[in-house]
Amino acid sequence: MSLATVDTLRPSAPAPVAAPAPAPRLRAVPEGTEARGFVLYVGIDELKAAAAGTDLGRIVEALKQLTAELAPEAETYAAVALAPAGAGGRDVDVVRLALQDPAAIAKHRHTATVDEDEDRAASGVVVDISRKRLVLDNQTVSLTYKEFELLQYLVLREGRTIERAELISSLWSNADEDEIPNERTIDVHVRRLRAKLGRYEDIVRTVRGVGYRFDRHADVSIRHASAPSPDLF
Repeated sequence: MSLATVDTLRPSAPAPVAAPAPAPRLRAVPEGTEARGFVLYVGIDELKAAAAGTDLGRIVEALKQLTAELAPEAETYAAVALAPAGAGGRDVDVVRLALQDPAAIAKHRHTATVDEDEDRAASGVVVDISRKRLVLDNQTVSLTYKEFELLQYLVLREGRTIERAELISSLWSNADEDEIPNERTIDVHVRRLRAKLGRYEDIVRTVRGVGYRFDRHADVSIRHASAPSPDLF
């Protein structure tokens, strides 16, 4: 029997066992404080969740269940961040701002300050949907609630002619029957809005026999809504 053969009959040495990877450590905790938990911001809207074959509620429940399996004594609390339909920005940034993340709030305030500086520096029209205001040549214009709603509705449908009937059904959907205007009243609202737009009145165009359309000029800028509001699961 060769040495090689004898060697093959000997029990092989146990394979070395890899040491478990060290658990990730928290950043240094300031003296006099202790870590009591953490926040995980998840940025995903309802459409993206549906495309992935799930929904926000199921994601929340899965995360709660995982936490309970890893640490049965852990307490969990979940909230969903809401934002105006069509609001821009990254989903996770919206969540952080809605849930009062200090870093996100500081960034948002800085951005607002920059926007105000731009208002003072630039001429033309600023339709600020996020703060519900209209600025013409560095001056804020006083619009009624309905006048701004009307302008906003047209702005968000830029380039599309909106019939008077659609304006009535959309902007007065919750009004009492005796408060719902007729098409002539819509014309009055538009006329007042255009008067306040002054030399920029032609951004709200009349399409004869049909309705109204917003046409953006080179000196018109739109700031979309970004301030979210939280709600709970």
